[in-house]
Amino acid sequence: MKEMIAKDLLSIKAVFFRPEEPFVWASGIKSPIYCDNRLTLTDVKVRDDVENALAQLVRENYPEAQVLMGTSTAGIAHAAIVGHILKMPMGYVRSSGKDHGRQNRIEGKLEKGQKVVVVEDLISTGGSVIDVVEALREYGAEVLGVVSIFTYGMKKGLERLKEADVKNVSLTDFDAVAKVAAQEGYIKAEDIERLIAFRNNPSDESWIGGGKQ
Repeated sequence: MKEMIAKDLLSIKAVFFRPEEPFVWASGIKSPIYCDNRLTLTDVKVRDDVENALAQLVRENYPEAQVLMGTSTAGIAHAAIVGHILKMPMGYVRSSGKDHGRQNRIEGKLEKGQKVVVVEDLISTGGSVIDVVEALREYGAEVLGVVSIFTYGMKKGLERLKEADVKNVSLTDFDAVAKVAAQEGYIKAEDIERLIAFRNNPSDESWIGGGKQ
């Protein structure tokens, strides 16, 4: 599954490698990878692959799940489609409460004590998805864990998820996508070491320029 989804993401440039011309994140970190998993929604084949695979992850890893909750905004559509496949209710969690009406942060019907799986598109440092999980826990839901399309596997993200006692299962990850990217000719085989160096320590830019400074 990891390699199939990796091929899908690369084919539509939802995950796009550019080690020679790094992208710049909002934090200022230079990155050889750009992720936009929203593109999976506009390609019918890839969308089918991704949503059916996410449904499979929920079935296999969280068989007791009662409700799916998408992260706002990227996880909402995926939660809706997977909920349709699994015949399960879904809702979503806002990044903050509304400043009008009922001032909801959690949208959709959710009973206290219900077993929830969070649906996310990608995980890097883990901050946003942990915030969603904590909001659901504070409301009284039992969060079984998270399913996501892609994870970087960054040390900071893995440590934060562990500290928050949040289980995440992803369709594919940084290492799998890098491997397939080299096999398919998107990047050079020798770039993999540079990409892994970035993944292991994003703040260290020594990987740029072939690892020479």
